[in-house]
Amino acid sequence: MGQLLLPIFPGDTRMITLTLGVREYDGTVYYLHSGVPVFSHLSEDLTKFRYITSNLILQGLCNNQDIADTFHVSTDSVRRWKKKLSEEGDVAFFKEESRHGRSHKLLPPVLNRIQVKLDQGQSSYSIAKEEGISEGSIRYAINLGRLKKIQN
Repeated sequence: MGQLLLPIFPGDTRMITLTLGVREYDGTVYYLHSGVPVFSHLSEDLTKFRYITSNLILQGLCNNQDIADTFHVSTDSVRRWKKKLSEEGDVAFFKEESRHGRSHKLLPPVLNRIQVKLDQGQSSYSIAKEEGISEGSIRYAINLGRLKKIQN
């Protein structure tokens, strides 16, 4: 039996492969397979973009290079997103951030040690060397008010 569905795409569709295209309309990005929408997300939603493009690759509808060429992203990042989806599943893209915006190195005990050294007049540079963190991290914590530097 021959082809049952002609792949008809709207005129503003960017083709990823011969049967797969992407179109943005009214703030939403639509992924079309043979002219039929299969996925969509808001234009600014990078997480869903990464999830959907990885899903398209894993389903065999396109390859890494097709995504990289169409969306002008690096092939390394496309490969990372695909690996994340294949190894960890959907949850990897949509789970809550466990850090909640906190630095993983400047935890309360470390901040206390650094504050004692700052109170003794030690320089940010020497403290950073001792603690194994960047001087910029200390300056950032001072700017946020998490640390207080003694003014000379």
